Amino acid sequence: MARSFFGKVKAMLGGKPPAPPFRPPVPAWRPSFAQPLERVIDRLAYYANGRKDFCVFRHGTCVLLPEGLDDAAARAFALEVLARIFHYHPDMSPNPMDDGNITVSYNHPAVNVVLADVAREHWPEIEARHLDGLATAEVLFTPLGRNTFDDFGKQALLGRAYMFMDAQAPEIVQIRRHG
Repeated sequence: MARSFFGKVKAMLGGKPPAPPFRPPVPAWRPSFAQPLERVIDRLAYYANGRKDFCVFRHGTCVLLPEGLDDAAARAFALEVLARIFHYHPDMSPNPMDDGNITVSYNHPAVNVVLADVAREHWPEIEARHLDGLATAEVLFTPLGRNTFDDFGKQALLGRAYMFMDAQAPEIVQIRRHG
């Protein structure tokens, strides 16, 4: 009888202490340099043929928007997309672009642009820190092997590092409208 009484009291008091909120593993690398956002915006507008609206976060992550969203709905949509990428496994798909840059896209409508000239300018840091762009205990398989990256893959990890920075402290700095 005593167990059930105390069990009821414990349940009324909330039982176990609440679990801490889930915090996804994040990479240690936070690039020391930023890319010029206006150039990132210009390149993404070019890649989308000037036909897409998108939200831009502080570190350059861009979320492509569905048609017809007002600013408040666009912000809410962009924040939700970034949260979904961050709270699930952030699979990335890097793509070379016709101008020499790289886009890094995810399972949701978001992209990071890695500007080729910025990457060249900061290559010593990218070369030294790209493996710090992996989240804790993360293993990525590439054609070169487990967690072995060529220059293209190292730049992709740079783009994804910016996404992680934006996801941890999301701040929308611009809504770019097409047309």
